[in-house]
Amino acid sequence: MLRDLVKIARPHQWTKNLFIFVPLFFAFNIYGIWGIDYHVAVGAFVGFSLVCSGVYCLNDIVDRDYDRLHPTKQNRPIASGRVSVVVGFIFMCILMLGGGALLMSLSPHGVFIPIILYVIINILYSFWLKNIAIIDVFVIACGFVLRLWIGAICFDISLSHWIVVVTFLLALFLALAKRRDDCILLERSGHKMRQNIESYNRVFLDVAMSVSASIVMVAYIFYSIDEEVIQRFGTDKLYFTSIFVLLGIFRYLQITFVYKRSSSPSKILLKDRFLQMSILAWLICFVGLVYFKA
Repeated sequence: MLRDLVKIARPHQWTKNLFIFVPLFFAFNIYGIWGIDYHVAVGAFVGFSLVCSGVYCLNDIVDRDYDRLHPTKQNRPIASGRVSVVVGFIFMCILMLGGGALLMSLSPHGVFIPIILYVIINILYSFWLKNIAIIDVFVIACGFVLRLWIGAICFDISLSHWIVVVTFLLALFLALAKRRDDCILLERSGHKMRQNIESYNRVFLDVAMSVSASIVMVAYIFYSIDEEVIQRFGTDKLYFTSIFVLLGIFRYLQITFVYKRSSSPSKILLKDRFLQMSILAWLICFVGLVYFKA
């Protein structure tokens, strides 16, 4: 039972919640490494991850009939019947209330709004919005923006509009890649993995992914040459980091179009060495330019 509950919580998906630290990373040069309360940092990550796990549990309860038709999701604890709906609901409440309480203890006032918004949006998504094509992927992207908002509040940092735009577009790109994988599964098995999948097809998703990837790249370049950003970081060479952003996007396109395995961005991030090295190279380049004025 314990192992099944851990599977429902999906700890491998917690990598998405690293976006909470994005505002903190881009404010490092302002606050300094010693000016950060690391108890708040860890608490914010764990608290929001518990809330997200509660949302995953809700999705498993609502989607259990469709999951039984999926080649891999059919093995999920609730879909397979190893965990009952009642136990799943109780576990969901524990996760959401526990995570919400932890976040409220870190920032009792401002953080309440984005948490409630995140939960409400995901409840609407589970019961309604996920069935509306295009809207569903936009809702997923909004979830990543809320992660930024929660991080900014917990760390008391102002949020750059450029970071919000790039994050939203990147999340939209990844969500479209997941829908493309669902289309491929429909073509192969003939089973609908989600109610709105017939409103998508590979041609549309290929174009949508290409457009969103292009906009992500352009938005990041504009961010790197923005006058306010240049003044904040004290360097006008951040555009060099766009090389590694482009490399990462191309790699993900390769994974999606060539290898056809884009169903789980979190697992790809944890396993794909090429993508990991691209992110590491971007990080080293960014830190080098900002903190060592290379």
